[in-house]
Amino acid sequence: MENYLINYLPILMLLIIAFAMAVMGLGLSYVFSSKIAKIRGNDDEKTSSYECGFDAMSDNEIRFNVRYYLVAILFIIFDIEIAFLFPWAVSLGEIGLFGFWSMAVFLGVLTAGFVYEWKKGALDWE
Repeated sequence: MENYLINYLPILMLLIIAFAMAVMGLGLSYVFSSKIAKIRGNDDEKTSSYECGFDAMSDNEIRFNVRYYLVAILFIIFDIEIAFLFPWAVSLGEIGLFGFWSMAVFLGVLTAGFVYEWKKGALDWE
């Protein structure tokens, strides 16, 4: 039984190290943040949070352009589709010509969708 449990020792060590690093990170951030606050003084401009260029205490009813969300969604879609290239590249030697041409068709459809979005003006920021 003791020999069986010794196999889990690296996992236990990893958990102990991870916990110690988390506690150390929190402790150091607390120590240094209080020291930095004392150095800076009570300057509200320097200690305020940065909200993408908007005033942190302003009206929260700011309307964003719909194109912002459209570009973000298109980026996520194309980014996820490009992520399919990594497993394909790793297994290309095993899947042969069928896998190659399947990915060629996939990339063709991806390129056609990208060109369509580009021609429709979905990527233009005005």
